[in-house]
Amino acid sequence: MAMVQSQNSSVEYTCKVSSLQGLTSTGDLMVGNNALEYYNERNTQDYIQIPWDEIDYISASVYGKRHIARWAVFTKENGHFTFSAKNNREALRAIREHVDPSRMLRSPDFFDVLRAGVKAAGRNIAGVFHPKKDTADEE
Repeated sequence: MAMVQSQNSSVEYTCKVSSLQGLTSTGDLMVGNNALEYYNERNTQDYIQIPWDEIDYISASVYGKRHIARWAVFTKENGHFTFSAKNNREALRAIREHVDPSRMLRSPDFFDVLRAGVKAAGRNIAGVFHPKKDTADEE
């Protein structure tokens, strides 16, 4: 088996991460000059290479005020890839050097989703008791 050729000519940051795609696997994440790359420790055929211009945005799951549990890279064409590292904040800071900070988002947590659901339910219930006036009745 041949080793996969890296897309980077220089590596700026590396760390151990878990790839949360289907079955969880652990490996090395490399932030380089041309791409974000993940290589599985045990299976050389399990790798992810995402060129910087292919990244649409990155979404991080933040709990409380500061704890980042996991983050996902959403690509323009190939879906998304989810990762978790021991120090997610440090990994995201290295990635921020190559991805526009406005494309790095905080994903809604459980309470944000719950809050939005309650607001939507309130609007739906209010619509039942206060139906919109029909403009044909006014003529």
